[in-house]
Amino acid sequence: MTAGAGDGMGAASEAYLRVAEPVRAALARGQAVVALESTVIAHGLPRPANVAVARAMEAAVRAEGAVPATIALLDGRIVVGLSDDEIARLGNEDGVLKASRRDLGPALARRATAATTVAGTLACAALAGIRVFATGGIGGAHRGAATSFDISADLIELAHSPVLTVCAGAKAILDLRLTLEYLETHGVPVIGLGTDELPAFYSRSSGLPVPHRVEAAAEAAAIARAQWASGLGGGLLVACPIPAEHALPADVVEAAVARALAEAEEQGVRGPEVTPFLLARVAELTGGESVVANRALLLNNATWAARIARALADGSMTGA
Repeated sequence: MTAGAGDGMGAASEAYLRVAEPVRAALARGQAVVALESTVIAHGLPRPANVAVARAMEAAVRAEGAVPATIALLDGRIVVGLSDDEIARLGNEDGVLKASRRDLGPALARRATAATTVAGTLACAALAGIRVFATGGIGGAHRGAATSFDISADLIELAHSPVLTVCAGAKAILDLRLTLEYLETHGVPVIGLGTDELPAFYSRSSGLPVPHRVEAAAEAAAIARAQWASGLGGGLLVACPIPAEHALPADVVEAAVARALAEAEEQGVRGPEVTPFLLARVAELTGGESVVANRALLLNNATWAARIARALADGSMTGA
């Protein structure tokens, strides 16, 4: 087993890492690549919308001149750049595991099929040498985290992996104020894309200020370049509000989340099952409107991530 995989793949062994040829070639040429997570396919959206949205996100990345790299674990390897058939497999197969960073080693050893969370995808993207990642909403501090310590591993991984993440803020089911505090503690720059406030996933604003704002992809790329070139390392979070035409009223979302949380407590839902349960219940309580909003913000984030990745690859400070 070799220690290095070459072609920008860090120190990961090829025995455990398979990078699709289009992704490998783009990385070798210094072209724009955007990592995409797979939990949204296996656990985040209902069938058949899950596969359709995954394909649409890849198309959005390609439309902006970047190469998509959807990431998952298949047959004992981290796959960076799923094929269309592999996306369909992940979206339709039952029993797919949900893999955060802590689960990657066990899943690889057991040759499990696993979808990667934000934390898991960030870790794998960093192994492959990918610098930009698009997701829907990050995990964070859950409501009541001050006593439960229920805080997503996404936040630690954001601080650790040298990857810029584009999201629509943290998931609406979370405590957004505590999530921002935790990111500050761990030194993660939070950058509002055209906004001074942290977006609230389904809603465009949360009332919580972000410390930095940019208006264009090139500005975000310049901040990332300065952070990494200076040796500071770590990741960055670019928060991009959901398009206004697809945003849901904050009071509608809050009412649905509150009811879903109460039901989760009553039913004893715990651990990694909490987020999928809450998202599914919120979808039911909003008459499917949250699923439409989720699709819109995912595609918007993929588009902006591709623009940032292209600006990073070009080394340009001009343009959108």
